[in-house]
Amino acid sequence: MKIQYLEIVTPEVDGLCRQYSSIFGVAFSEPNASFGGARTANLDSGGLIGIRRPLRDAETPVVRSYVLVDDINATVEAAAEAGAEIAMTPTEIPEHGMFAIVLLGGIECGFWQN
Repeated sequence: MKIQYLEIVTPEVDGLCRQYSSIFGVAFSEPNASFGGARTANLDSGGLIGIRRPLRDAETPVVRSYVLVDDINATVEAAAEAGAEIAMTPTEIPEHGMFAIVLLGGIECGFWQN
């Protein structure tokens, strides 16, 4: 498994960006509309980390990893067959790939296809 995108949703975006920059030496971008306003930084593995504010009042803080997959549609279908609820169907982020989110056992799991 390879984590392609690590998404952190928090009301403390600037503080968490400072913490990660200090500890891991990464440089975060300005808010990126393609990633829901997340400030992003490159990971050594070739993926990204993004830290953003909740997009709606009901969205709670979460750390969500997006695992790189070869076929996002087949992966989401397999997750649904295993009992997962599809929270976000495969959706394109132009110039970055496609993502999807499934829920199972209270855990949010993301998938990413380049």
